[in-house]
Amino acid sequence: MEIDSAGKDEAKEEGKGKPVMVILIGAPGSGKSTFCDLVMRVSTRPWVRICQDTIGNGKAGTKKQCLTGAASALKEGKSVFIDRCNLDREQRADFVKLVGPEVEKHAVALDLPAKLCISRSVKRTGHEGNLQGGKAAAVVNRMLQKKELPKLNEGYDRITVCQDEKDVQAAINTYTALGPSDKLPPGFFGQKKSDAKVQLGIMKFLKKKDPPGCSDTMMNVSLEDTQSHATKEKDSNQVLESCEEPKMASVGCSISLENAPTLAFPSISTADFHFNLEKASDIIVEKVEEYVNKLGSARLVLVDLSQNSKILSLVRAKAAEKNINSKKFFTFVGNITKLYSEGGLHCNVIANATNWRLKPGGGGVNAAIFSAAGPTLETATKAKAESLSSGKAIVVPLPSFSPLFSGEGVTHVIHVLGPNMNPQRPNCLDNDYVKGCKILREAYSSLFDGFASIVRTQEEPCKDKFEKEFKGEVQLEQGSRSGDQKAKREAVCETDMNKKFKSFVKELGPNVGSSDDGNTGGQSRKAWGSWAQALYDTAMHPERHKNIIEMSDDVVVLNDLYPKAQKHLLVLARVEGLDRLEDAKKEHLTLLKTMHSVGLKWAEKLLSENNSLTFRLGYHSVPSMRQLHLHVISQDFDSNHLKNKKHWNSFNSPFFRDSVDVIDEVSQNGKAILKDENILSMELRCHRCRSAHPNIPRLKAHTSSCQAPFPAFLLQNGRLVFSEGKDANHGV
Repeated sequence: MEIDSAGKDEAKEEGKGKPVMVILIGAPGSGKSTFCDLVMRVSTRPWVRICQDTIGNGKAGTKKQCLTGAASALKEGKSVFIDRCNLDREQRADFVKLVGPEVEKHAVALDLPAKLCISRSVKRTGHEGNLQGGKAAAVVNRMLQKKELPKLNEGYDRITVCQDEKDVQAAINTYTALGPSDKLPPGFFGQKKSDAKVQLGIMKFLKKKDPPGCSDTMMNVSLEDTQSHATKEKDSNQVLESCEEPKMASVGCSISLENAPTLAFPSISTADFHFNLEKASDIIVEKVEEYVNKLGSARLVLVDLSQNSKILSLVRAKAAEKNINSKKFFTFVGNITKLYSEGGLHCNVIANATNWRLKPGGGGVNAAIFSAAGPTLETATKAKAESLSSGKAIVVPLPSFSPLFSGEGVTHVIHVLGPNMNPQRPNCLDNDYVKGCKILREAYSSLFDGFASIVRTQEEPCKDKFEKEFKGEVQLEQGSRSGDQKAKREAVCETDMNKKFKSFVKELGPNVGSSDDGNTGGQSRKAWGSWAQALYDTAMHPERHKNIIEMSDDVVVLNDLYPKAQKHLLVLARVEGLDRLEDAKKEHLTLLKTMHSVGLKWAEKLLSENNSLTFRLGYHSVPSMRQLHLHVISQDFDSNHLKNKKHWNSFNSPFFRDSVDVIDEVSQNGKAILKDENILSMELRCHRCRSAHPNIPRLKAHTSSCQAPFPAFLLQNGRLVFSEGKDANHGV
């Protein structure tokens, strides 16, 4: 049932862009209907919601009716939300085949935790499909066991995966802002987590005994009562197939779009400097065409805040005429400082159309970027240069504690200065476009050369990258051959252990669905493998272990078995149910202070033995081993056990939460702030000078002699511990 060209022609006559069909994917309770409602309430684009629960004159209908309704709306030039569960590829296929290239095909997967979906389904009342109350748990569980996340090869132009409510809000904002003539960039958006291939149903984690009211008979009745949610779904007893893992690339190292290095840049000199838009758009397209294939898999994105931006329209049209690959270069409407949080577009590098003094202020992009990055950007910029000439660019790495880095994933800002045609601004060229065009070309060349240098620095050769990151084979450059082989074996062994015991990281709480009161039980729990139980066993039964160096009723102290620095101790809490930092609440405040006090005592003891050391006390946001434990670790990171990016970033990124901050947060808010594990995949940076390095051996070679001061934030609030009279800014 292919739509003919009439819909396309009609849309053109009204001056609109292509209609968009958004296939919503998610279990009952994931928020699909709410998503539609919030977008349609304020969007200027005409939307139609196709919901199987109401397609039959307000009552549940069939998939065929949904297909017919979608085809009719799209033919009228309207955009469509397909509000069904669409959990597997087979259920989505007919909708994808329904339309041709005259319609944009998007998928938005609301991949929220099973427990949250079940809780919402159980609690809600007056649901359109009558899926509510106690019977909802069994239905949601059964449907989740068939879930397959969408892939671009199914035929989508764009896929957005939302794994928490922040992601969902960002997607809502993106589609709300999508005007009638706007187009979203193609590709896969949303960070995939290591366990995001398939989120198993909640019953998979419960005890073997069936919970009350959740027998097979009840499940069948529930499915019959909610036929519109499960029409023609696969048999739930069928073997669950995981989504395919990305295959190792061969020569050429094909990188998925969502992980490709991306530069977002504004149009240079066309705002405050009044450069002619036609001439500027010609130069942008000319330079993009020159560089886009030199950058490998990297992407270039021209950004403007205005939905009616003339420069974006001109560049889009001229790029299309040149047949420039739209997956490697496209335009985007949005705030360049909030591209990921508000638009779902991850750009690790952004360009700043700056002034010659490289100072904040002046309005526009320059003021916005300096403000969003915080004072650290001005400091980092000063360390690079005091001023900038027209046509030149300078690359500035962002410290990891910059809000742009931690919140948006921006690792570098490239300052670039273009020609000025505004007589109210310094160095005006008085309408000399021969010179102006020459300078503007130089500015874009400098910008793209700077981005290319970042790409080269961050990306190792493909073979080394996959061997090191997927196999864990990190070798020390100066080690003997036998030592290298031993390091390889240890790294591979550790990686295999992690895969074996961390494949299922989420265990959902007590039974739900056994009652209609909506009570979903306690907080989520992690499914710990036997290897990850070692610290728990040590804390609960210290008498069985010989490596204890201190023991009390509250804590146990021991040396880390695989230290990541010269000195690395663990302070374990001896409390049942306190598995990780997420479990720490106000009632644990006294214990947290005790753990900090004990850790501080040991740091001072070790400093008395070696006053050249500096210590930091803190927790991992998401620990690999069960039982809350405080790390007391020296800042030399001189250890053969520190072998890969995850090891380094777990102690030198926002993922590592300082003990003093945790105590303050629990005291004021009742819980600590946790950072996502995705941070662990960020580039390697020196913990002192914040310089970037391509691999662990080079990083270690640098840190062994780096004498730069520690970042200012570490020197505040007692986050670092060093010997009395020592200046922690100097020396290791």
